[in-house]
Amino acid sequence: MKRLIALGILFVAANAWAQDGGLKIYISADMEGVTGAVTDEQLGPGGFEYERFRQYMTNEVNAAIDSARAAGATEFVVSDSHGNGQNLLIDQLPSDVTVIRSWPRPLSMMAGIDDTFDGVIFIGYHASTGNTRGVRAHTMSSANITGLRLNGIEMTEGSMNAAIAGHFGVPVIMVSGDDVAVAENQVLIGNIEGAVVKWASGFHSARTLTPEAGVEEIRTRTASAISRIGAFQPYVLETPITLELSLKHYRPVELLGYLPNVEKVNSHTIRYVGQNMIEISLFLAFVTGYSIDLQP
Repeated sequence: MKRLIALGILFVAANAWAQDGGLKIYISADMEGVTGAVTDEQLGPGGFEYERFRQYMTNEVNAAIDSARAAGATEFVVSDSHGNGQNLLIDQLPSDVTVIRSWPRPLSMMAGIDDTFDGVIFIGYHASTGNTRGVRAHTMSSANITGLRLNGIEMTEGSMNAAIAGHFGVPVIMVSGDDVAVAENQVLIGNIEGAVVKWASGFHSARTLTPEAGVEEIRTRTASAISRIGAFQPYVLETPITLELSLKHYRPVELLGYLPNVEKVNSHTIRYVGQNMIEISLFLAFVTGYSIDLQP
């Protein structure tokens, strides 16, 4: 019965959007929120399970694509947004999908977003650095960033990326990850669909679905999101936007404070005001990516 209802939703949605020539969907994929991922052993090339979890990450992205396509989406851009930006097994993605890989890139995890998209899906996302409960909870850099606020609001990577999409008038419609990450992003972004694929019990532990069940949950939630895509609103911050960035170490704060457009709030925090999310994103990309010995 559940399957028949889901198919009915897809049929109605597909017919509604076919009149407009189909939907264009942006997918930003991280890895900490993938089904079963809990430690570095799954999340980087040195981990003994990394290759297996690259497959799971790819499967979850494909599940979102397949479900959205069945509901009327016809164009997809996928952003590989974890670690080195080279995690997805791109030969297993559909041939008509465009993939964004590696760093640096303008707009970071949202590179390539513009006002031609109808919706954004976050796959494998995690909770923020200030959250005490989520699996691998951090914001942009678990090693260096201890707080990131926009207009006084503590940001997740999801809400920050939603604000970038919101700059272009594009709403986030679905997020997958652990229960803490999904709930946190729903509070900040709005009533988006959430695919909970595991339940956090610590920074490095969780009760988790199996990969097959995680894929099915993502399919279901994506179908539900597409079926009501017209109900979602872009997440838009009031401009100009004030960024307060807290860093673990003193030295980068001191050096960034030399810049005329950066205020040193205290020994660990700087303040920067951008005219919009594009300026905020570019500033953060510089702060987190620059080193004088970069090559080539």
